Amino acid sequence: MGTVFSFDVRGESAGAEGAEAAVDAAANWLHRVDALFSLYKPESEMSRLARGELTAGDCDPLIAEVLALCEAAEARSDGWFSTRYAGALDPTGLVKGWAVERASRLLAARGLGDTCINGGGDIQLSGEKEPGRPWRIGISDPLHPGDLVAIVESDGDLGVATSGTAERGCHVLDPRTGAPPADSLASVTVLTRGLTAADAWATAAFARGASSREWLEALPDVEAFAVEPSGRTWCTAGFREFAHVN
Repeated sequence: MGTVFSFDVRGESAGAEGAEAAVDAAANWLHRVDALFSLYKPESEMSRLARGELTAGDCDPLIAEVLALCEAAEARSDGWFSTRYAGALDPTGLVKGWAVERASRLLAARGLGDTCINGGGDIQLSGEKEPGRPWRIGISDPLHPGDLVAIVESDGDLGVATSGTAERGCHVLDPRTGAPPADSLASVTVLTRGLTAADAWATAAFARGASSREWLEALPDVEAFAVEPSGRTWCTAGFREFAHVN
């Protein structure tokens, strides 16, 4: 998927050997997802599907599962989340978050309930860092590299996804035009229970630009924090329940 993944696993409920086996299984799952969905790999099923060499019915059932999730996200976002622009098929605005959330569930099913999985800056949290101490996740300042604009705390399941220009430039496009968003944000971070939705909504919100605030406020169980190119920031009504804002 063109990025780095890391695991932070706490607690000893599964034992050292059990924990190692669980992390190996989660890593193998991510490698499987990469092999199926990577558009960097011309032999992947997603690449072949995009070229018209396969139909969805010819592919691994996980392809159909992800495309169905993408279709639902497109409907829920009034088309601002989309797998297609300029005729290209690209589900990467959702698939990484989905893969990481599933990896987190895999660890939990094997007795590892206190974990943090980071996939290229998009994070799925589960449980707590230590007894009585929540996970603390910094949100990078897209305008001042190395600085943080907020710190999110969680002692339960929480997905944290950011779309912005700091790391990869403007890689999220307006699905209506195929061009960078006209009413752009420098970054937008979305919090939801699961990273699948957080990833999709962060992508849609960045594509939508500054007008995304009202839409994000209306989504149930979703909070967000955005940085505008001017340096001005805004957040949804409940965001400060999770975060310390600088």
